[in-house]
Amino acid sequence: MLHTRRIEPGPGQESVWDYPRPPRLEDSHQHIQVIFNGVIIADSRRARRILETSHPPVYYLPPDDVHLAAYFTDAPHRTFCEWKGHAAYYTITVGAKVAPAAAWYYPHPTPAYAGIRNYIAVYPSRMDICLVDGERVRAQPGDFYGGWITDAIVGPFKGDPGTAGW
Repeated sequence: MLHTRRIEPGPGQESVWDYPRPPRLEDSHQHIQVIFNGVIIADSRRARRILETSHPPVYYLPPDDVHLAAYFTDAPHRTFCEWKGHAAYYTITVGAKVAPAAAWYYPHPTPAYAGIRNYIAVYPSRMDICLVDGERVRAQPGDFYGGWITDAIVGPFKGDPGTAGW
C-alpha cells in the first residue's frame, strides 16, 4: 500500500521511499546555512546527513561550523533513538528570541553512527530560515521530526496526520 502512495522522483530528485531502514549516514558537501533572528548561526559545507525511509534528510553540522558558544545553551530535554542512541538538546538564543530545545546532538551515539558524534542538527521549523545550496528548506511535518525538505526530495513524508504507523 505504501508503494502506491510513493511519489516518483524526477531527474535530480530522491524519494524518501528509496532511503534505507536502518538509516544511512553519509557525507554531504552541500552548503548548509541556518539563520535565526537574522543571524547566521551555522554555516557548513562539511555536513553529514541521515537518510531514513519516509523521512526527509536530517543534516548534522560539525561543531566547528556552528556558533555554539555565542547562541547555544544546554537544554534539559533528552530523547532516545533506536538507531542512534540518546540525544541531548540545545536551546538557541539570539538577542531576545529563544527557541527551546531546537537543536540536538548525540554525545555518545551507537557505533554505526559514530560519525555524527557531537554534530548538531536543528529543527528547521523552529528557525527563521534553513538553506541547502541557497534553497530555502521546508520543515518536515510534525513536531517530532527534523527533516529538511527541498525540491530535490519527494515523499510522501512521515509526520502528517495518519502517518504515525509508517
